[in-house]
Amino acid sequence: MAKRVITTTEFTDDLDGSRAEGTVAFALEGKTYEIDLSRKNAAALRKAMKPYIDSARAVRGSRSRSATRSTSGRSNRSDLEAIRTWARDNGYQVADRGRISAAVIEAYQSAH
Repeated sequence: MAKRVITTTEFTDDLDGSRAEGTVAFALEGKTYEIDLSRKNAAALRKAMKPYIDSARAVRGSRSRSATRSTSGRSNRSDLEAIRTWARDNGYQVADRGRISAAVIEAYQSAH
């Protein structure tokens, strides 16, 4: 005898408890959120966000990741030399070549 198992996933609207159409993902200030919404509530969310989205710039990747990359040693050579000079003048030990620690870069950025 053959057996067939059927699994059904039902979403519940996180706002009002009604049956949800699915999950809506959005991001704000570097955090990504997900919420299960009915068709009506998903449309209301999109309508509320539309003026902001229409005026915003689309970016590639997350902001926090690109901010980390820009401080992780991928600066141009003159920036690195300025950081090394500042670090030595302020009591940090840094090598003449190679990677500069994130703590030194953060201290430099905080001072400027």
